[in-house]
Amino acid sequence: MTKQELNELREIIERRIEETKEEIAQLKELTKPVAPDNAIGRLSRMDAINNKTINEASLRENKSKFQKLERALERLGEEQFGDCSKCGESIAFGRLKIMPWTTRCVRCA
Repeated sequence: MTKQELNELREIIERRIEETKEEIAQLKELTKPVAPDNAIGRLSRMDAINNKTINEASLRENKSKFQKLERALERLGEEQFGDCSKCGESIAFGRLKIMPWTTRCVRCA
Protein backbone atom coordinates (compact mmCIF):
# COMPACT_ATOMS: atom_id res chain seq x y z
CA MET A 1 0.00 0.00 0.00
CA THR A 2 1.37 3.41 -0.92
CA LYS A 3 1.91 6.27 1.53
CA GLN A 4 -0.76 8.28 -0.29
CA GLU A 5 -3.30 5.46 0.21
CA LEU A 6 -2.33 5.16 3.88
CA ASN A 7 -2.75 8.91 4.36
CA GLU A 8 -6.12 8.80 2.64
CA LEU A 9 -7.22 5.95 4.88
CA ARG A 10 -5.98 7.81 7.96
CA GLU A 11 -8.11 10.83 6.98
CA ILE A 12 -11.14 8.64 6.33
CA ILE A 13 -10.76 6.83 9.65
CA GLU A 14 -10.23 10.03 11.65
CA ARG A 15 -13.25 11.69 9.99
CA ARG A 16 -15.43 8.66 10.64
CA ILE A 17 -14.27 8.51 14.27
CA GLU A 18 -15.38 12.13 14.76
CA GLU A 19 -18.71 11.48 13.03
CA THR A 20 -19.28 8.39 15.16
CA LYS A 21 -18.48 10.32 18.36
CA GLU A 22 -21.13 12.88 17.42
CA GLU A 23 -23.68 10.16 16.65
CA ILE A 24 -22.96 8.47 19.98
CA ALA A 25 -23.48 11.75 21.85
CA GLN A 26 -26.81 12.31 20.08
CA LEU A 27 -27.95 8.76 20.70
CA LYS A 28 -27.07 8.98 24.40
CA GLU A 29 -29.50 11.89 24.65
CA LEU A 30 -32.20 9.92 22.84
CA THR A 31 -31.78 6.85 25.06
CA LYS A 32 -32.40 8.57 28.35
CA PRO A 33 -35.24 7.01 30.38
CA VAL A 34 -38.76 7.91 29.32
CA ALA A 35 -40.45 9.74 32.17
CA PRO A 36 -44.04 8.61 32.82
CA ASP A 37 -45.22 12.17 33.41
CA ASN A 38 -44.08 13.27 29.93
CA ALA A 39 -46.46 10.93 28.17
CA ILE A 40 -49.58 12.38 26.61
CA GLY A 41 -51.23 9.01 26.54
CA ARG A 42 -50.55 5.32 26.65
CA LEU A 43 -49.78 5.06 22.91
CA SER A 44 -47.41 8.01 22.85
CA ARG A 45 -45.53 6.55 25.84
CA MET A 46 -45.30 3.19 24.05
CA ASP A 47 -43.98 5.01 20.96
CA ALA A 48 -41.37 6.77 23.07
CA ILE A 49 -40.28 3.47 24.64
CA ASN A 50 -40.11 1.82 21.20
CA ASN A 51 -38.02 4.70 19.83
CA LYS A 52 -35.73 4.46 22.85
CA THR A 53 -35.19 0.76 22.18
CA ILE A 54 -34.32 1.42 18.53
CA ASN A 55 -31.93 4.20 19.54
CA GLU A 56 -30.28 1.93 22.13
CA ALA A 57 -29.57 -0.65 19.41
CA SER A 58 -28.15 2.07 17.20
CA LEU A 59 -26.02 3.31 20.10
CA ARG A 60 -24.56 -0.19 20.62
CA GLU A 61 -23.76 -0.45 16.90
CA ASN A 62 -22.08 2.96 16.88
CA LYS A 63 -20.01 2.13 19.96
CA SER A 64 -18.86 -1.07 18.28
CA LYS A 65 -18.03 0.81 15.07
CA PHE A 66 -16.10 3.40 17.10
CA GLN A 67 -13.96 0.68 18.70
CA LYS A 68 -13.31 -0.94 15.32
CA LEU A 69 -12.27 2.42 13.83
CA GLU A 70 -9.91 3.11 16.74
CA ARG A 71 -8.31 -0.33 16.31
CA ALA A 72 -7.96 0.28 12.56
CA LEU A 73 -6.24 3.60 13.27
CA GLU A 74 -3.83 1.85 15.64
CA ARG A 75 -3.08 -0.89 13.10
CA LEU A 76 -2.60 1.60 10.26
CA GLY A 77 1.11 1.88 10.99
CA GLU A 78 1.68 -1.87 11.06
CA GLU A 79 3.42 -3.46 8.10
CA GLN A 80 0.71 -6.06 7.53
CA PHE A 81 -2.14 -3.51 7.53
CA GLY A 82 -4.19 -4.06 4.38
CA ASP A 83 -3.27 -7.73 4.10
CA CYS A 84 -5.91 -10.42 4.59
CA SER A 85 -5.48 -12.19 7.92
CA LYS A 86 -6.60 -15.48 6.38
CA CYS A 87 -4.93 -15.75 2.95
CA GLY A 88 -2.30 -13.00 3.19
CA GLU A 89 -3.33 -11.31 -0.07
CA SER A 90 -3.85 -7.55 -0.22
CA ILE A 91 -7.32 -6.30 0.67
CA ALA A 92 -8.76 -4.11 -2.08
CA PHE A 93 -8.26 -0.41 -1.34
CA GLY A 94 -11.93 0.29 -2.12
CA ARG A 95 -12.97 -2.23 0.54
CA LEU A 96 -10.66 -0.60 3.08
CA LYS A 97 -12.11 2.83 2.27
CA ILE A 98 -15.60 1.53 3.05
CA MET A 99 -14.67 -0.72 5.98
CA PRO A 100 -11.24 0.35 7.23
CA TRP A 101 -11.48 -2.06 10.17
CA THR A 102 -11.74 -5.14 7.96
CA THR A 103 -8.98 -7.72 8.26
CA ARG A 104 -10.12 -10.02 5.46
CA CYS A 105 -10.42 -9.72 1.70
CA VAL A 106 -13.79 -10.21 -0.02
CA ARG A 107 -13.00 -13.80 -0.93
CA CYS A 108 -12.12 -14.80 2.64
CA ALA A 109 -14.85 -12.76 4.31
